[in-house]
Amino acid sequence: MIQDRIAQHNQEQQHHLPFFQATASMLTAKGVDINNIISKLQQLQIAIPSWALGTGGTRFGRFAGGGEPRNLEEKIEDVGLIRSLSGATNSISLHIPWDIPTDITAVQQQLQQHGLLIDSVNSNTFQDQAGQKHSYKFGSLCHTQDAVRQQAVEHNIEVIEHGKQLNSKVLTVWLADGSNFPGQHHFRKAYQRTLDSLQKIYQALPADWTMLVEYKPYEPNFYSMIIPDWGTSKSLCDSLGSQAKVLVDLGHHLPNTNIEQIVARLMHFNALGGFHFNGSMYGDDDLSTGSIKPFQLFLIFNELVDAAQDEQLTAQTIAYMIDASHNTKDPVADLLQSLENISIAYAKALLVDRKRLHAAQQTNDVVTAEQILQCAFLTDVRSIVAEARHRNGYAINPLQCFTANGFREERIKTRGANATATGL
Repeated sequence: MIQDRIAQHNQEQQHHLPFFQATASMLTAKGVDINNIISKLQQLQIAIPSWALGTGGTRFGRFAGGGEPRNLEEKIEDVGLIRSLSGATNSISLHIPWDIPTDITAVQQQLQQHGLLIDSVNSNTFQDQAGQKHSYKFGSLCHTQDAVRQQAVEHNIEVIEHGKQLNSKVLTVWLADGSNFPGQHHFRKAYQRTLDSLQKIYQALPADWTMLVEYKPYEPNFYSMIIPDWGTSKSLCDSLGSQAKVLVDLGHHLPNTNIEQIVARLMHFNALGGFHFNGSMYGDDDLSTGSIKPFQLFLIFNELVDAAQDEQLTAQTIAYMIDASHNTKDPVADLLQSLENISIAYAKALLVDRKRLHAAQQTNDVVTAEQILQCAFLTDVRSIVAEARHRNGYAINPLQCFTANGFREERIKTRGANATATGL
């Protein structure tokens, strides 16, 4: 039983307690409510996307790692393992048509067995599927031909229907639509066609659902993307209605973009609906969350925490999900690393002395304001994050527990050394 392995692992991690006690004592002396932070960490939940459970690749090739999930059921099994180890996820995000269930009842029972929900359902109009009548080579929801746009609209409505069967409440729309050469698109007409198509999808959205509209500045098109930035996404959402919100993918920005400011603005407008967490050097690199720019991740959470504590803002529900696909790491190990880094960034943001920070900002005390953030960021909160897991019965060190117990080797044995994840 996996719980027995976790219990044995935690028994071997007794050195964790003095580290936690020392950190807790130091922070308590500074007026920090440790139990409050632990409680908030225990509530943090990040969805796992089905496509992150297999090794990804580049346009040059893909190197599968073996034992990858070959169907939806095995993907749920892997997310269940991650939940058992980390506790920081209670849901899986599906991609249609990659993850269409063949037996709804069986999938629902398996989800319940692992304590999981379906977070969101993602449509796919960036690929042509087998038997598809019309190609998306020149766009989908923005296409010049009515028949292609209608096909893309009907696909999104089909995705909603699959989501309803699995009690999802969120539809995510990301469009690869755009152009590669000057003159290829009539920018204004392409935007209007996209809005018209989204409105048809929005009309099919159940009253208790949310539509997340994702943006990306480049790739797969490099001259223009139909939704290149948060402003375009927000303008579409404003035209659709209150159930449409902006989705921010951390990798979907040009280098050195101030993402934390975008987050603050969207929170101010009550327009932020979701996050796709990952890390990047150049753009949509899909690297492990927090592996490249941990300070930026902390600054983003600083804005999220600040907005959540602002009584003048409307309470906002934000869907968190990891969106990464790797060529060199074990996918489960990578997801455990990302969950850890996200939790650490959140814990550090909770440490920020907001009363002092706001006072420094009000008096234009630049040095003090920066030092307050630096002080929180440089605090080692790993033992606090581990204690939050430990109190809920999860692994003190999920990655070590995963590696030491040979979970990947077991999957290779049962699924095969050449098993590759579906959909990628």
